[in-house]
Parts: sequence; structure tokens; C-alpha cells
Amino acid sequence: MEPGAPARAARALRLHIVTWNVGTASPPPDVTDLLQLSSQGLDVDVYVIGLQEVNSKIVNFLSDLAFDDPWSTFFMDVLSPLGYIKLSSIRMQGLLLMVFVKHAHVPFIRDIHTHYTRTGLYGYWGNKGGVTIRLSLYGHMICFINCHLPAHIENTDQRLDNFEKILEMQQFEGENVPGVLDHDLLFWFGDLNFRIADHGMHFVRESINKCRYNLLWEKDQLNMAKKKESFLKEFMEGPLQFKPTYKFDLYTDVYDTREQKTLFWFNGKKRKPAWTDRILWRVKNLCSYVLKEGELPQKEQAVSVTLKNYISHMSYGISDHKPVTGTFGLEMKPFVSVPLVTVNAEGEWNAERDVLISYSTVPKFPSSTWDWIGLYKVTFKHVNDYVTYAWVKDDEISFSEDTNLVYMSADEIPHAGGEFLLCFYSHTFQSIVGISQPFQIQPTKISTEKDLAQEDISGMERPYNPESHIEF
Repeated sequence: MEPGAPARAARALRLHIVTWNVGTASPPPDVTDLLQLSSQGLDVDVYVIGLQEVNSKIVNFLSDLAFDDPWSTFFMDVLSPLGYIKLSSIRMQGLLLMVFVKHAHVPFIRDIHTHYTRTGLYGYWGNKGGVTIRLSLYGHMICFINCHLPAHIENTDQRLDNFEKILEMQQFEGENVPGVLDHDLLFWFGDLNFRIADHGMHFVRESINKCRYNLLWEKDQLNMAKKKESFLKEFMEGPLQFKPTYKFDLYTDVYDTREQKTLFWFNGKKRKPAWTDRILWRVKNLCSYVLKEGELPQKEQAVSVTLKNYISHMSYGISDHKPVTGTFGLEMKPFVSVPLVTVNAEGEWNAERDVLISYSTVPKFPSSTWDWIGLYKVTFKHVNDYVTYAWVKDDEISFSEDTNLVYMSADEIPHAGGEFLLCFYSHTFQSIVGISQPFQIQPTKISTEKDLAQEDISGMERPYNPESHIEF
């Protein structure tokens, strides 16, 4: 908690996690159900989307190095008009992890870092492994890890070894939260590839047909491992009250109907249905640490997690896996409740004159000559999707203890006008630390006449080509 700040009420947030092995397919035409966009009264604060088997053929791979991959572009196009930006993403071959956040929460998110671990081909190949995004949300350290573990029913030990290796190898900067398990809250999801042991094909399919899923839980390999492996015992998961999500014939809700054929070395037998696609979470056990003098034990309640929904989505057929989503309610006492920077547009804005931006910082804010303020459309997609920007120190015209003024040239202001906002980007924190309220830029007369003429010529939009940053 910030020094001298009074006790604050817990903040309630809603988190929606998606895991989906997309089988190299292109995005579907609609994801309203997947993202629960039509649910009444549902207001998601953070979307976390983990995909496996994104197309990583050499042509696609090289294209995605230069531009955003089709899946990232697709989800940005869906979520940015609703007031979300892509906060961070990481890609390792077919593994892709993205975090989207509502504008209002962005200034309270810091310490954003990504990591990846290859486990395919003895650690040299990234077709299997894990990709991670960790961040501080209102002062609480949260980690998201998307995994694709080895396939086949006989490889349980290899799956467990791979996940344990991922946990050990992923180390972050900073002494307080060096490893994955040191975070206050950890979400683990992906195509974990655990199968249903012992039971035969007929028993499994009959149990599914009769919706008696509980008959299969005891022999689920992940459930069995959680009882034995010490590093898994603190992970929690909701009840598997949905059909196993693998393996389906494409564009159907029918389980694998392949004929039992063997061609050379390829085993073509039908796959036994399994809950390969999972979402688990772990809350750090604060009781295991000795409390400091004067520290109240209530600190262990600083973060709480409630599972609201854990379901599969049977209507999506582009892959032989069905996507799984988990919706969570987070209750957290905010250790950070004031943005580091407050930024505002001064006066009326149009492209006929230079304009002013005011900003103020919290005491001891670590300013840098590389800090900048970006002008964005309200539907901006990510931090690099700005219209223009001003270097804070270079374009500063006055400063005081309370408020600083930065100018932006009229030449930089969009003539067409519209609704915009300002974001203060901190070089020290490598993130947006302040966002203004939306405001209007008035269109110029010349622009209005030009736009009307342009509508008669063409209704085509300018191609979208943002600067991309992908880690491998």
C-alpha cells in the first residue's frame, strides 16, 4: 500500500481466460460466444487468450515476424471497439498468449514481462513448451502461463517433467517474485494433453453420452497427478462438467470417427475422448511465511479468486479440439490506487492551431528523457497504434510542482477530427502509466469537404499496419 494511504475497499475484477488448440486453422467468423460478448450484465475487465498450434509454417512464420499474426489481428479487431487494448503478447512457434485489458485498468498495470520455454526435441524446438506473461495488477503479482505439453496417453510422466522444467526455467527480474510459483496468483492453462486412463473406448463414450462425466474424473491423468505430485497440489480447477474437448471430427460435435487403419508408421486408430484442454489456478500460500512485526495476518486475504464459469464451446469446429473458457471473479485490496501520471487535453482541439497537454506526476516519479505522450483514437489496439506523439521533455513548455504543459503541433492533429484520448508512456516502466478521458477533436472545414468527396470515390479504409513486437 502507498505510504500514508488509508485502508481501501477490495476491488472486484472479472477475468476471462480462453484456451484453444486451433489446429493451424484461421480465425472463425464470430467469437461472440467464446468471449461471452452477448451475456447480460457481464463486464469483463481482463481477457487472457492462449492458443496452441497457430499456423507456424515457414511462410506464415516469416510474415508474422513483420506483421501481427492473423489471430492477434482478429482479436484486436473484435475487442478494441469495446474499449480493450492488447496489453502484451508472446509467441513461440504455434503457442500464442495475449492479454487484453480495459482502458481504465491500464495505468495500474506495471512490471510486464514475458518468458518462454521450449521443451520439444530435448528443449531445442518450440512446438511444445510454455509461454508466459506476468504483470503487477493494482500491486498484486499475477502470472499467466499457456502450455502445450506432449501428446499420447502413455506420456504422463513426460508431461509432468515438461511442466516442472517450465516452472524451474522461467525466472524473472527482481528479488521479490523471481519464479512462476512466487506470484500472488498463477493461472496455468493450455492443451495439457492429459488423457483418461484405464477405461476403454466404449465405457468412456457411454459415460459421455449419458452426461455421467463424474465416472471419468477419477481416471483423468491430471486429477491423478494432482494427488501425487507435490508441485501440483496447490493448483485448483473447477469441476469438469462439460464433454471432453478432444478429439472431434472437423466442423462437427462428433468424436473421432476415423477408420482403424495403419499406413506405414502412422497409427490411425480412433482417439479416446479426453479433457486435454484445461484451466487451473494457484493462489500463493501467504501463511507459509513468517509475518513481520506489526503485520496483520489478514494479508493472506489480499487476493481471492472465485470461479464463475468453466465451460467448453461445442459450436466451434475449425479444429479437432473444442475451446475452453474460465471466467473468474477477483477480489483484491489495491496496493496501487492512484495512477503515476494524470494527463489531460487542454481546451478545444482542432488541426488549425497548436494544442496543449497538461500532466502531473506522483512524487518521486522516475521521469526519463524518453517518456512520450501519444494521441490515440479511442478504439486503439495496442501501445504502438498511436496517431502521433510528443516527447515529454523536448516539447515541454512549462513545468511546476503541480502541472506541466506539453505542446503538440497543429500539423500533427488529424484534420478529420473524431474521438481521441492521450496516453503517457513511461520509458522506465515500459508501459502506459496515465490515460486521459476521451475528448473530441473538431474536424477542419477543408477536411469535411474532402471526406465528402472521398466517400463518392471509394469506401475503402486505409490498410492497418501497426508496428509489431513479437518475442520468440
